[in-house]
Order: sequence, then structure tokens, then C-alpha cells
Amino acid sequence: MIIPRVRFAPSPTGYLHVGGARTALFNWLFARRQGGVFVLRIEDTDVERSSAEMVDGILEGLRWLGLDWDEGPLVGGPYAPYFQSERLDRHRAMAERLVKDGSAYYCYCTPEEITRKRDVAEAAGAAWRYDRTCCALSADEIASREARRMPRAIRFRVPDGTTTIDDLVHGPIAFDGANIEDFVVLRSDGHPTYHLSVVSDDVEMGITHVVRGDDHISNTPKQILLYRAVGATLPQFAHVPLILGPDKKRLSKRHGATSVMEYARLGYLPEAMVNFLALLGWSPGGDKELFTRDELVAAFTLDGISGGDAVFNPEKLDWFNAQHIARLAPDDLAARLKPSFEAAGVWNDEFLAGRHAWFAAVLELLRPRAKRLGDFVEVGKFFFTDGVQYDPTAVDKHLRAEGMAEHLAALDAAFSALPSFDVTSIEAALRASAEARGVKAASLIHAVRVALTGRTVSPGLFEVASLLGRERTHERLAATRRLIS
Repeated sequence: MIIPRVRFAPSPTGYLHVGGARTALFNWLFARRQGGVFVLRIEDTDVERSSAEMVDGILEGLRWLGLDWDEGPLVGGPYAPYFQSERLDRHRAMAERLVKDGSAYYCYCTPEEITRKRDVAEAAGAAWRYDRTCCALSADEIASREARRMPRAIRFRVPDGTTTIDDLVHGPIAFDGANIEDFVVLRSDGHPTYHLSVVSDDVEMGITHVVRGDDHISNTPKQILLYRAVGATLPQFAHVPLILGPDKKRLSKRHGATSVMEYARLGYLPEAMVNFLALLGWSPGGDKELFTRDELVAAFTLDGISGGDAVFNPEKLDWFNAQHIARLAPDDLAARLKPSFEAAGVWNDEFLAGRHAWFAAVLELLRPRAKRLGDFVEVGKFFFTDGVQYDPTAVDKHLRAEGMAEHLAALDAAFSALPSFDVTSIEAALRASAEARGVKAASLIHAVRVALTGRTVSPGLFEVASLLGRERTHERLAATRRLIS
């Protein structure tokens, strides 16, 4: 049995985006499911747009998602180096080998000449492709131009006939060679084109399966021709559907965040993002949607990849995130919340020490309302601060009612007299106080909610009061009376 070797080969011209992350995930899941090797290769031959910062960003995104690589940057491996810019000599050697074998030829045409010919053809309403001018040069003409060191590219000679991809997702796809021009594999400045470098590296690294986006389908026949020209075994190709926005257009910044690490900063869990991305264009069959990483590995097959485009639904991602937040163990949740609490200026190391039980109880109260990690601070900040920030509208609506200061004073006294300040006792005291003072319990509940939280919406009021404690509840009721008196 051949051990599968797959690769994720991003270009460091930007951070790891959602589409790239999904491609990396599919490759990683396949490798882990099949006991194969996941290779990370950085395709940084675009010198002007590539940067070390972007490389770091890609690595950071993969690490956040938990997609560890078996070979590649920082890890090494038997086919190092794993930066394409450090493999240029290998690419050039393949190009020269293609020339020697007659599969490619030197092209001395200048960009200006090619542009002029294309313009003439287009003006006549005809499609144009390279006319093989240099393919017809004699050996003496080539030798003369080489002796004069004329700038030249290397073009692959596309053979007649049909090239067929037996795609693992789409099935057979045929390309007529008549529609493929002799393409450049090595530019006149000595830099390889994408087609040459990717095939050279995939051949040397023993890649057995190429799993990538549908936008690469048109590249595949050229690459198959290159594999065949050098006598290499063809990998199996699986082209996965593109990710579209809710408007069914290709996902872009207009749909919101596209960088994976932006989702990390927005409070999404990597487990949720992995679960969500896995189901964008792949299905394990059945109705199950929530998966752990190990469950995804156990279920993943290339057969489950759909041929249709996948739609990125932010609301569905929020749902996945809420579900995975609900699954976190209390201590794990607390540890993950620490950065957002620190950023909000409300973290206290006692939350994981002397006040651990209290903090855990507060988080459990807030958990059902949290779609993102930042929601814990947003929804429950009043638990972690001494004062309350009042919503003016809430104050006007629920605290300015006639006699409310006196009602709150009476309730405060009732709370102070309780033997135990627990949820049941607090509710009973509030309802009894409302009845004694001839006010609707709902009116008093709304007012107390604003007094304790500053808002009209919060988790259960009686649970909130119990976790705030008798003393802090008293302080806030007193502050509220001063506010409205």
C-alpha cells in the first residue's frame, strides 16, 4: 500500500484565508485518516509580494487551527528545503531537461513582439495563441542566438490530442490540446512559472494526491503534460468546490473577515472553525453536524467532497461556535477567556484561585448566551466591575416610575433580612415585597435588573443577584436609589 503524501502549498502574499484554510484542512484530514504525510510547502517565488511576515501569519493560522505538518518549515524533512524560492536550481534543471528531451524549446520572442501579434489578431477578431515562431528555429539559429546570449524563455511544446483528468471529485474532465498554447515554464529572467515549479516540487517530494480548489482545474492539464514529459507518476487530483459568500459570489472581504486569525481575534474557537470549514463542501453522510477533530479524522474521505460550491454562512459559524463553547470543560473555558478578560481590563488571577468556584458559576450562567468568547465580557461585565454602566433608556423606562426608589429600599431591607441569599430566597423575597407594596412583580424585576446590571436584558435575575452576593446587591440598589432620587 502506498502511503499518501499530500501538500498544502500557500503563497505568502497574504495571510491564511478561509479558502486556503479549508484546503489545508481537507489535506490534513486525508493524511491523518489514511496514515499519510502532510507536507507544508511555501510557494514564495513571487518575490515582490511575498514576505516573511505573511509566512509567519500562515504558520500562525495553521497552528491555531491545530493543523500540524509532518514536513515543512520549522520541522524539516527528507525533501528540504520547503521554501520554493530555495529550490530554483531544481526547477531550472527540469526546464533544461525538457529542452534536451525535445519536450520544450527556447523562445527568443520579446514581450513586445508577442503583444504586437496578439493585438493584430484581436483587431481582426481572432483569438491568438503563441504561433511557435521559435519552435521552427534551426539548430544553427539557436546556437547563434545562444552565443549572443539573447534573452530567452523556455516554452513547453504542447502535444496534439486530449488530456484527461480523472478527478476524484468531478470525475473525468477532458482538455483538447488544440486549446492549450505552448506555455512558458521558465521566464527570460530565469524564474520558473507556477506550472513548472509546482510539478518539479511535487515530483521530488513524492506527492501522491493533489487536493486543491476548483480554480486550479484549468492548470491541471498543463501540469499533467509536464509530469508525463519527465516520466513521473501522476498524482491523483481532487478539486474541491470554491467557497462563496451568502450572495453566491466568491468569498471576499466584502462578506466580512477572510483571514483565519481575524476569526481567532473575534472570539471563535479553533474547534468550531475546523468543524465549520470541514462541512463546507464535504459531508460524512447523515444528519450529524457537530464533530470533534478526532471524529472528523475518522469520518473523512475524499468521496464525501461535493462537486457544488459551498456557501459561507456567518450565522452557521456562530451556531457552531456556541455549540463548541457549550462543550468546553469549565477550566478550559476559563483559560480561553483570560485574554479577552485581560483586554477588557477585568481579569483577576483570583478567578482561577480563591474565587474559582464563583467564577465557574458565573461562566455557566453566561455560557448559554455566548456565541463568541468576547460575549462573556460583553454580557456579564457587571459581574466583574464594582460599578454599573446604566443604559439611559433602561433607566427612563424602568427606574423612573413613581415610587420606585421606595420600592427598591423596601426590597433592599427584605434582602438584608434573608437568612440565606440564594436564588429561591431572593425570588420569594422580591415577589413578597412586590405584593406587599401593591406593585407588579414584573415591574420590580425589570427595575432590579437595571439596578444590578445596567441593562434591560441579562441572564436570570435571581441567579444574577445570588452570584453578585448580598453585599454587592445592596450597594447597587443603594446606588440606584441615589441615581433616581
